[in-house]
Amino acid sequence: MTATSMKKPMKRMLAEIDSEAEYTRSMTGRKRFSSRVMEAVGQVPREQFVPADLRSYAFDNGPLPIGQGQTISQPYIVALMTDMLDLQADHSVLEIGTGCGYQTAILSLLARHVYTIEVVPELGAASARRLQELGYPNITFQIGNGYAGWPEYAPFDAIIVTAAAAQVPQALIDQLAPGGRLVIPVGLPYMAQELVLVEKDEQEKIHTRDILGVAFVPMTGGEP
Repeated sequence: MTATSMKKPMKRMLAEIDSEAEYTRSMTGRKRFSSRVMEAVGQVPREQFVPADLRSYAFDNGPLPIGQGQTISQPYIVALMTDMLDLQADHSVLEIGTGCGYQTAILSLLARHVYTIEVVPELGAASARRLQELGYPNITFQIGNGYAGWPEYAPFDAIIVTAAAAQVPQALIDQLAPGGRLVIPVGLPYMAQELVLVEKDEQEKIHTRDILGVAFVPMTGGEP
């Protein structure tokens, strides 16, 4: 798929994200996502992050399998979770679940630096190569258990988790900077899940809010 041929499906995908944001605004509180987020989504070549035999579906507004029992999330959900972080250009972000690297690439366009952890070695290694080849330089990679976070680089202005946990890991709350935001799907594997926003105010008090129902693959690795 050439750059020219992907313009129309990319435009359609962005329009579908806008439409779904309008539809879910009563739950999310956001009628539209920020122009910075939408521009980042529009700049990342989604077709480069899916298996070759699924590239014709890359711009559909739905999840796709990427191997190892994992998925690339629905574009609307990627945009929503990114928007909920309220990222600034000087922010440091922790991502739990690199997956194919699509969400990572979008974060890298919006923040100063992204620290990303993947528990599946094959996925982590492939994503690191892909992101480096595509020219995303401000990313540090780790293969490991995301439940523990990455204390060496904490605190983080924002944390995003791309797999469902039974509860919000305390280590991630501890590693969130005052004024920071954590977005995570919470729920038991293959059962009802909620996308949860956790905010730590400047006095380090924690505020939690359910955003909407979601369906994510389960977070693996277990509490350290």
